[in-house]
Amino acid sequence: MYDRILVPTDGSAGTERAVSHAARLAAAHGAELHAVYVVNSATFTGLPMETSWEGVGDVLREEGETALSRVEDIGAEYGVAVATHVLDGSPSRRIVEFAEGNDCDLVVMGTHGRGGIDRLLLGSVAEGVVRACSVPVLTVQVDGEDEDFDGTEAQSESESADEGEVAVE
Repeated sequence: MYDRILVPTDGSAGTERAVSHAARLAAAHGAELHAVYVVNSATFTGLPMETSWEGVGDVLREEGETALSRVEDIGAEYGVAVATHVLDGSPSRRIVEFAEGNDCDLVVMGTHGRGGIDRLLLGSVAEGVVRACSVPVLTVQVDGEDEDFDGTEAQSESESADEGEVAVE
């Protein structure tokens, strides 16, 4: 079913839940696992002119390499080799371009599950990918309580709704 799975990472500890899920899927399906880290240069356009972009770019690429190295470690735990890629540009746009341009069958990525004003103000890379990508996207809650992927500790959407929480689409 899946031959090539893409997992974007931002290097955060929470994203490791999505990476582990992607590695488990790749192992189960005998799929290739590709990991991308996108250096978002637009975030740093407000730096003072005396700041060297070259230095900032190097630091961001080092952070990306560190994040991708962690993905390789997690892949190895599941017996899956990981092809890593550092990309430049808008994260959601570059993730979509990579997935569609490299014949990926699935994108597995973390989401913080923000809603309302937080999502409006902070935006969501995952939401941008879900809306724009022709490849199926599986989102994994990165700040949830569920450490296992069997669903035993996680609340379902209907349970959350029963307790007065509102799901934001």
